[in-house]
Amino acid sequence: MTNQIVYSDEVRDGISLGLPIVALESTIISHGMPYPQNVDTANRLCEIIREGGCVPAIVAIANGKLHMGIDDALLERLSTEEGVLKVSRRDMPVALALGSLGATTVSGTLIAAHLAGVKVFVTGGIGGVHRGAEATMDISADLEELSISNVTVVSAGIKSILDLPKTLEVLETKGVPVIGFKVDELPAFYTRSSGLKLVAKADNASEVALVMKSKWGLGLNGAILVVNPIPKEYEAGAEEIEKAINEAICLASEKGIKGKSVTPFILSHVTEATKGDSLKANIALVENNARVGAKIALEYAKLVL
Repeated sequence: MTNQIVYSDEVRDGISLGLPIVALESTIISHGMPYPQNVDTANRLCEIIREGGCVPAIVAIANGKLHMGIDDALLERLSTEEGVLKVSRRDMPVALALGSLGATTVSGTLIAAHLAGVKVFVTGGIGGVHRGAEATMDISADLEELSISNVTVVSAGIKSILDLPKTLEVLETKGVPVIGFKVDELPAFYTRSSGLKLVAKADNASEVALVMKSKWGLGLNGAILVVNPIPKEYEAGAEEIEKAINEAICLASEKGIKGKSVTPFILSHVTEATKGDSLKANIALVENNARVGAKIALEYAKLVL
């Protein structure tokens, strides 16, 4: 697979200097936010990671290659072009073979990070069990990839449009540790609280790094999910968000929207229903995750060097 992965100059230089690399997904750019906020957010996340002493690596697919780190031209294409593929494990071989332009999901980015030996990946929220999955069997590929990729994922929890209790159950079955960062309750993406208690908590980045070393040192493959709540000042109203999500789910059903189109549709509706407040919250939480992710990457690098 190494001949299908290309590294940006910044990432290649970072690796040669022994600097920690922090991966970033590209679906948030192509499918998660409107232009130009998507470009601004991508650049800001990279700045935050650099300020934290690490090297950012946005992951994407273009010209038959899996890119670990992208240049400004590719960022602009991902941000503005129509028809950019959402790439998970299922789609990756096809996108590479056909030379498609693809934005990696959480699962796609996990694959790239695992192959490249990158140990920390920052995202907004992970996918999981969709509401009504007992009838539709709609379960994100993110969960399967979390069970096999040796990467720590820093998120603001599970996307709140999903079935949070069922997703936690699947993560437990898959053996994925879910660690609250300074909290003992699962954050619900736009809000800090879900009412779901966690079994593990870390009070700082050093503790997360120790868990990483312990898990992989035992040969226990799979990811570690760090859930980091949105900053209090950007937290959305739980009732308002839940109402908008329920409306969006009903609309998606009425319009026959299925599969990978569901999440972008719901997120777009929630943004519109909240008059942009959910977009501001989304940007704030992923920036917060980038700060925490850089700290964890630095602490883990100290342990293994």
